[in-house]
Amino acid sequence: MNKYLEQLVNLSQIDKKIDSYAPRIEGINGELNEKKDEIRSIDEQVETIENEIEELKTQISNTNAHIVEFNNKIKDASKKSGAVKTEKEIKALNLEEDLAKDQLEAANEEISRLERIIDVKHTSEAELKEKKLEIEASLKELENRVSSELEEIEKDRSKVYAQKDSLLGEMNQKVLTFYEKIRKWAKNTAVVPVKKQACYGCFMKINDKTYSNVIKSEDIVTCPHCGRILYKETNEE
Repeated sequence: MNKYLEQLVNLSQIDKKIDSYAPRIEGINGELNEKKDEIRSIDEQVETIENEIEELKTQISNTNAHIVEFNNKIKDASKKSGAVKTEKEIKALNLEEDLAKDQLEAANEEISRLERIIDVKHTSEAELKEKKLEIEASLKELENRVSSELEEIEKDRSKVYAQKDSLLGEMNQKVLTFYEKIRKWAKNTAVVPVKKQACYGCFMKINDKTYSNVIKSEDIVTCPHCGRILYKETNEE
């Protein structure tokens, strides 16, 4: 194989490997972010529940104030009962007392209802906090694993960059510029093999003359259809 072509094949493989690191790192960090998002979501839910509980407690406090008011009305009605003289006054007083008792009963029932809701919300809050502890423990394990994986990736990436730097130092600048121009649009398919007389970049069949030049590997040959650099794999029949 032509020296320059061989260098281009090696460079394209190195560039492909370099480009593979970003999605790998993104995928690894994505796992961490998912766990952190779960924890943030739980924190928001807990905060919402705590605010709702405070609101319910305020409602209970207000209802207790009404209970005091209703009890005072009942006491006042009892005190007034000895002073009333007419049947009309007695009926009016009894009506007032009955209304206060009904309001008192409703207020007590409302407090019981609100307290039941608070108990349910406390249970939900405790479950969420328990779930958060489990996720935090899982996150810590994941962080340790991710740290190790990222360290290995960084070591490997440093070696690959060193290989690229070494290769670039040996390459002809015109050939390198030609490669970079194609890579701008073809990305990691700037240099592709020919299989079954077809370009493995655009998958179009190439003519016999171009195929013959690719097989000889004496010059850098490009696909007549897409312009990618072509080479013949050594293991191709």
